[in-house]
Amino acid sequence: MTEENITRIHIGNKEYILIGTAHVSKHSAEQVKNVIEAEKPDAVCVELDEQRFQSVQDGNSWREMDIFKVIKEKKATLLLMNLAISSFQKRLAKQFGINPGQEMIQGIKSAEENDAKLVLADRNIQITFSRIWHNIGLKGKAILLTQVIASIFSRESISEEELEKMKTQDTINTILQEFTDTFPKLKEPLIDERDQYLAQKIKDAPGNKVVAVLGAAHVPGIKEEIKREHNLQKLAEIPPKSKIPKIIGWSIPVLILAIIAYTFFANPAAGWEQTLSWVIWNGSLSAIGALIAFGHPLTILTAFLVAPLTSLNPLLAAGWFAGFVQAYIRRPHVRDFETLSEDVFTVKGFWRNKVTRVLLIVVLANLGSSLGTFIGGVDVIRVFLENL
Repeated sequence: MTEENITRIHIGNKEYILIGTAHVSKHSAEQVKNVIEAEKPDAVCVELDEQRFQSVQDGNSWREMDIFKVIKEKKATLLLMNLAISSFQKRLAKQFGINPGQEMIQGIKSAEENDAKLVLADRNIQITFSRIWHNIGLKGKAILLTQVIASIFSRESISEEELEKMKTQDTINTILQEFTDTFPKLKEPLIDERDQYLAQKIKDAPGNKVVAVLGAAHVPGIKEEIKREHNLQKLAEIPPKSKIPKIIGWSIPVLILAIIAYTFFANPAAGWEQTLSWVIWNGSLSAIGALIAFGHPLTILTAFLVAPLTSLNPLLAAGWFAGFVQAYIRRPHVRDFETLSEDVFTVKGFWRNKVTRVLLIVVLANLGSSLGTFIGGVDVIRVFLENL
């Protein structure tokens, strides 16, 4: 049996066999099957969390998704990012004729066939994204979202040789490579922390022989981290929200309202000019966001009407209202959920599917409103200074 991409570690009386895989490599899936059959391990660890495991097990899980609940729980952006990653995987998978994550599916199957204990070793992807989100500012969040969504538009093919080079990367890392170069602090939650979490889960797996199926990017880190003890509970904590964004979030609308009120008192005509500028910039840019997502006319109108008001309340967002209206008027059907995994493969599918269109409306209407708040706020201050 070839030892290519296999790392063996001995700690005490336990042997750990790490298989470094590419997430869209037919060879990786075959190697996982061969190694588990040959080694007969007591446990098999796979680089999946409970959420992704259920997704692998139940291809119809999309049917259970409540789009209204997604918007209400403020998870539209997170879901859109997950779908973008799925789109990236499927694009590579379609090119090479293999289902994405086939090596993980093979690991699950082989564990069952060889009576080995299956261990879901990865950290919840929502916690990983939350910790990434916590490490970047407003500019970083905008760049991250833009880059992930831009990955949907890419139609570049890669060679078999380039695919093999992906053995040195993780699927999420591949998409965010340029971003992590720009924001080095992201290496900690995206790679280092996951290395620690995976290493501890592998180390704690039952039995004296453990096989771990991993994206090859994690193998070097796990080789070192498995020698240490790590606090899984601490690594799985969602970081507390900073009070600074909340203070800024409330300070801006209070300042804007105070400036407009003072201007009205000093020069009513200028006050009306400020109010009109605020409404037009906020409403128009939020509506344009909904329009880009091909929202229903009432959805676009909703974005225009609510954006000037929601921009003055950090607890509300124009995209939520626009998304609710779109979901109510163009309610997604079972077919939309059934075809979701295929539709995210193409840009056209992203805009055509009623589920992803709602998510796009939420995100783009919110981005438009945020941009409108900045431009409208600057114009309000300009008129104020001119009338001092």
